[in-house]
Amino acid sequence: MRILVAGRTGQLAVALQERLPRDGHEVVALEAPQLDLTDRGSIERAIESAAPDAVVNAAAYTAVDRAEEQRELAFAVNAIGAGMLADAVAKRGLPFVHISTDYVFSGDGGAPYAEDAATGPMGVYGDSKLAGERAVLMHNPRSAILRTAWVCGPHGANFVKTMLRLGAERDSVSVVADQQGAPTFAADLADAIARMLPRLATAPAGDEAFGLFHLTGLPHTTWHGFAEAIFAGAAARGHTVPALRAITTAEYPTPARRPADGRLDCGRIARVHGIQAADWRQSLSLCLDTLIGPETETRA
Repeated sequence: MRILVAGRTGQLAVALQERLPRDGHEVVALEAPQLDLTDRGSIERAIESAAPDAVVNAAAYTAVDRAEEQRELAFAVNAIGAGMLADAVAKRGLPFVHISTDYVFSGDGGAPYAEDAATGPMGVYGDSKLAGERAVLMHNPRSAILRTAWVCGPHGANFVKTMLRLGAERDSVSVVADQQGAPTFAADLADAIARMLPRLATAPAGDEAFGLFHLTGLPHTTWHGFAEAIFAGAAARGHTVPALRAITTAEYPTPARRPADGRLDCGRIARVHGIQAADWRQSLSLCLDTLIGPETETRA
């Protein structure tokens, strides 16, 4: 198939460009100005030019804290833009894959959250992504929305790269230990999308292949637990690592509130598409191999 990816240099967009050709797909990855989610004309022209068989929206406004001051831009991209893209795809009768987030939940509602759990975003970013979900489902009934969390990988800015940088600069690093969730590596997301696309391409509107799905890595952990694993992996690769201090969310205030418990139940995507949540610890090891090299010692 010919797959149009909205986004070109982001973490998931890069992973899709690496993964989809392995299944024989041709990928056209476009970002602004060639495909600008704030410009309906740009969207229409991009789809007309690419002539795809399916579209994946890997583009988003993801600056969680800045969104508190840039509400209009966050909604323009994540809600209005996502809806316009879904609508343009629907007019051509094509399937649409859209990426959303655990930030649509409040984090105090009894995680792990299933797809039908009550939503309750605590900030502008989550509000805009939830509005985007609703717009996508309204405009294109052949949409599959993947809610995910803590996305990382060797490309772009993310927690893994931040920890490695801070570890090289400091003797001690403090990380929040009272927010639960699960890292999700972009390569694992891309693999899941690649596996979903053949069914989405032929399934009619109303089929269970479409709708909301949750997909993160497993097992669940905290940001502090994730940092521990990152520094353990760095140490196994011969790098000096800092002391790691656990702190509370209150000790690290941010403009936007984060869900204290953003764990997602990934059972539906396993039942419907046969996709199991990946072990993020294995994906982290592969990511560290890429970023800093292979392990230099044998673990006990």
